[in-house]
Amino acid sequence: MPNPLNRVHAVDVPAESAVATVYASTQLADAFAVRLPDGATRDPETLARFILEQQPAWVDGLMQVRDTLVGGLGLKTAKQLRAEGAKPGAARIGIFRIYETRPHEIIVGEDDHHLDFRASVLVRPEPGRAAGEAGGPQQVVVSTVVHCHNLLGRSYLTLIAPFHRQVVQAGLRRALRSGWPPAAAQAKGALA
Repeated sequence: MPNPLNRVHAVDVPAESAVATVYASTQLADAFAVRLPDGATRDPETLARFILEQQPAWVDGLMQVRDTLVGGLGLKTAKQLRAEGAKPGAARIGIFRIYETRPHEIIVGEDDHHLDFRASVLVRPEPGRAAGEAGGPQQVVVSTVVHCHNLLGRSYLTLIAPFHRQVVQAGLRRALRSGWPPAAAQAKGALA
């Protein structure tokens, strides 16, 4: 029987995450976790790049459909966000702007006129272990919080929330299947 700790599973947004209190009100808050194997990097930026920049092919198809539907509404498209990321000095991971980097967490997201969101990639001891406890199992937790500004934002969120959850879980499952970057890959951008 497979170990449930080695599967992607829903968790509460960690209280220690910077996204837990970033907005006074949220219309979506979710988090998914998976155990990191021994020898895998614990660097949140390396993990975020690995999870967010190497999505399954069906996610690219979903993004194309999304861009077609929302482009006419004045919302930022993935194509526009990728172009922003290609600019020299842009602090981005894929289509997401980097807002904050901490020793065990990186915060990415985007602001638009309809909604703002932040996503966290946090490395922490598995529950039941003391924070900062040396050694022992670690997990990566991907959390997302969304704050809507208007009816368009709430409507958009209602439509995309189920897809969002599937995309996050698929990214974590893909990383789990393909093998996490080793600890030696902790140098920023060391992924091949």
